Amino acid sequence: MSDVETAPSQITISVDGMGGDYAPGEVVQGVLDALKTFDLHVLLVGQPEVLKAELTRRDVAWQQRQLTIVPAQNVIDMGESPLTAIRKKKDASIVVVADMVGQKKAQAMVAAGSTGAAMASALFRIGRLPGVDRPAIGVALCTPQRPTLLLDAGANADCTPDMLHQFAQMGSVFMQALYPPENHQKPRIALLNIGEEPGKGNVLANEAFDRLRQDSSLNFIGNGEGRDLFSGKADVLVCDGFSGNIALKAAEGLGKVLGHFIKEELSSTLQGKIGGLLAKSALTRAKNRFDPEEFGGALLLGIDGICVISHGSSHARGIFNAIRVAKEAVEGQVIARMTKALVQDEASGDA
Repeated sequence: MSDVETAPSQITISVDGMGGDYAPGEVVQGVLDALKTFDLHVLLVGQPEVLKAELTRRDVAWQQRQLTIVPAQNVIDMGESPLTAIRKKKDASIVVVADMVGQKKAQAMVAAGSTGAAMASALFRIGRLPGVDRPAIGVALCTPQRPTLLLDAGANADCTPDMLHQFAQMGSVFMQALYPPENHQKPRIALLNIGEEPGKGNVLANEAFDRLRQDSSLNFIGNGEGRDLFSGKADVLVCDGFSGNIALKAAEGLGKVLGHFIKEELSSTLQGKIGGLLAKSALTRAKNRFDPEEFGGALLLGIDGICVISHGSSHARGIFNAIRVAKEAVEGQVIARMTKALVQDEASGDA
């Protein structure tokens, strides 16, 4: 069961079967749902006896062409130091998942749980794309139209203008492949700032603004503000990881308090309760549009393989969508296209 053999044309995705709050059950279910929907081969990494028990409990007779269990006895917990853990636990499931991509046995990896451990494993076991100083975390945000990719959402607290330029290039390629704009336009790139006008912000923002404006390969539309996180003004919002993570966590906190207020108001009076019942399906649909599980998780862009990091509390739907995003990124040849864009820019810079 541990030999990895796939059809040449089949997409292979390695999945951490032991990561996340609800592993392995929800992860296994998400994998099975994906295999029923897509033509894939999944390398399910973890403790074989535990994973096989989950499959048996679901009365699943799997085929090796679709699913291979890859042994990994250790698990990295949320509280462990990522760098220390991946050095000490070389057979941890998240490390083996990244190894599968680094060894070209899989084109993509999906992992729930410790973001730091997933990032460290991907960086050291897969490696960076040429021309990338540091990988960045991209998070898809819900808007009235296509999602907006916030990049960097927390991987790099300190950035240089060149790094922000690289984020813009990678984000543009990713969104072009998965969410192509209408009329064959290039994705709109905006720099997250404290005002729309040129010249706003700190030294980093101003230097990055000039760098992005000078790149004719990008559809740079200028500065975007915090209110544009969900407005749909841009397809990619570029920022340093410090600002991006604060913006993301603020948005998450606002979503929670709004949900609390709505629930409180709908349950406070008889009219509210009746209105809540009548609007229940609409409210559920609206809530699902903001659910992180709808997008599958965060993306680690800048490594030589597709990496989707699901939220630690992901259920089967989140794992399913993470696998879907990974599959679509492979089909869109995101890595090859990012490499081409970055290498061309490096060559033009040397010239």
